[in-house]
Amino acid sequence: MRASIEVADIFRAAGPVYRAAHAGHLSLAQLKVMSAIEYCRTAALGGHVEACEDCGQWRIAYNSCRNRHCPKCQGAVARTWLAEREADLLPVGYFHVVFTLPAEVADIAFQNKALVYDLLFKAAAETMLTIAADPRHLGGRIGITAVLHTWGSAMTHHPHLHMIVPGGGIAPDGSRWISSRSAFLLPVRVLGKLFRRLFLTRLVALHDAGRLAFFRSMAHLSARQAFVRHLSPVSKKHWVVYAKAPFAGPEAVLAYVSRYTHRVAISNRRLIAFDKSGVTFRYKDYRRDGADRQQVMTLATDEFIRRFLFHILPRGFHRIRHYGLLAGSARKTSLARARELLNVAAPSEDDNSVEPTDFRPPCRCCGGSMIIIETFERWRQPRGPPDTTATNRENSP
Repeated sequence: MRASIEVADIFRAAGPVYRAAHAGHLSLAQLKVMSAIEYCRTAALGGHVEACEDCGQWRIAYNSCRNRHCPKCQGAVARTWLAEREADLLPVGYFHVVFTLPAEVADIAFQNKALVYDLLFKAAAETMLTIAADPRHLGGRIGITAVLHTWGSAMTHHPHLHMIVPGGGIAPDGSRWISSRSAFLLPVRVLGKLFRRLFLTRLVALHDAGRLAFFRSMAHLSARQAFVRHLSPVSKKHWVVYAKAPFAGPEAVLAYVSRYTHRVAISNRRLIAFDKSGVTFRYKDYRRDGADRQQVMTLATDEFIRRFLFHILPRGFHRIRHYGLLAGSARKTSLARARELLNVAAPSEDDNSVEPTDFRPPCRCCGGSMIIIETFERWRQPRGPPDTTATNRENSP
């Protein structure tokens, strides 16, 4: 069911004025995302006509833009991705670990997204793999699926990494599976210290190599002394790494991951109103507990668009990555060995040959299956509905 208000509605109504007001300050990627969301599921992208196999009811279905930042296009992509990942699940507990950048570093990331977000992935993954391999902790090679989020609930800039990690790993010699404790994976204070050291060391190295850029109020950080002074407070802070209790089985893992992997800065479901006063939406205030956590905020339309656009990732940047046992080059071999050590059967080959599920909504009239009876190109409207009157007269007694 279509939400009463969508991000697309806001972009169509206010986008042209916003583009004109910020001409020369919007990147090509931001302009492309705005256009994709505005055109998504409209005649601009073409589409097809579907008819019910049972009652003949028909409807027009316009094509999706498939842009990874579009709130309407992530559902089908997430379902496909999850179907592929389901075969990777092991019969062990899974943990959720979150690495977050301090505000001082997040400010640097805002002006150097590709480099600093990439560093966040690498430093966090190396931290997990290093501490897990230490015999004083787990002593095994673990698997990691990491997902980047750059936003807080109010669409502020808040870069952090969600990791889904199986509760255990393969011993260094490959001879056995080492299980973690039922409610404990790795010590978070140890993780925080190593993550801080790895990240800051490499961030300074990027600065020394002249690869970081600074603008406006942060332009003074181009000087090394000012940059080191800026990082001095965070080098002494405790970097918090958050670890949740393990999930209650593989199904819970999939349900959780499906909410995180293909999420965008704000979903259409959270939008409440769009009028002259701005855009009103729901958000969570994590400083509050209970019912008070759910709050409502109204932003001026320009500010809403601005916040949405600064969460657009650089072109070609991968926001979902796999490490350790789940790294692409060795994933199949590592998972096969893990299942062997856990004494569980590998997924049936027949599972991979199953036809993809048809995600088209059923007929609104009778619930029957819909089939495509006509397609039409971009910027074209379909012809009128099939004329069944003559056919009905010929078939009448």
